[in-house]
Amino acid sequence: MPSPTLLAVSHGTSDTAGAADVHALVEAVRAASPQLTVHEAFVDVQQPDVDTVLATIDGPVVVVPLLLSSGFHVFHDLHGAVAHRSDAVVADPLGPDPRLAEVLARRLASARPSMGSAEQPVVLAVAGSRDDRSAVDAEGMAEQLTARLGRPVRLGYLAARAPELGELLRQHPDAVVATYLLARGYFFDLAVRRAHGHPIALPLLDGDATPAELTELVLQRFNAAAAQFNRARE
Repeated sequence: MPSPTLLAVSHGTSDTAGAADVHALVEAVRAASPQLTVHEAFVDVQQPDVDTVLATIDGPVVVVPLLLSSGFHVFHDLHGAVAHRSDAVVADPLGPDPRLAEVLARRLASARPSMGSAEQPVVLAVAGSRDDRSAVDAEGMAEQLTARLGRPVRLGYLAARAPELGELLRQHPDAVVATYLLARGYFFDLAVRRAHGHPIALPLLDGDATPAELTELVLQRFNAAAAQFNRARE
């Protein structure tokens, strides 16, 4: 059986810097594993969409969500897109994962080099979703970051769930904000507005070189799904 194609699917953004950063992640995956065929698609805002790209791919394909949690886009959009194909599978989303905690910790260090006492709270700004599976993943990422930083991490949501980021920050005036978003775009702009002057870290992709942890994570998600897929077909 031929090696699967990797189809990297992100949300999509109208922010040109954010779109460039996500594309750079896909290019980093190509460079790290040149034997793979890698395609790119989006679930919203940008083109091409998932169905369009899937229609061009012959043979097995692993869809890797460049999304940080489970939820509507993973279970409705992506699983729905491959439902008619016996040779396609959807990998796990990128988070939660300790490698993301490492990148978040670096972003925080850049935003606030001196973090103060170990009791100073960190608020993890999350996009938010009505899907409870997404909330479970966000809570898991907060736990990962708590373990990495050795200080409390609270979740502040930008949509759909409580506590809302701005309200939570009003309760914790000394908090610093970690941004649990893949790249710049609508939700990062919203997070900056709701932070009301609190120190706020940049997203996981910050306009600089693509973090090696993210490239490694995409390939690990691909390899795990491909191995499971191949065992199921044996």
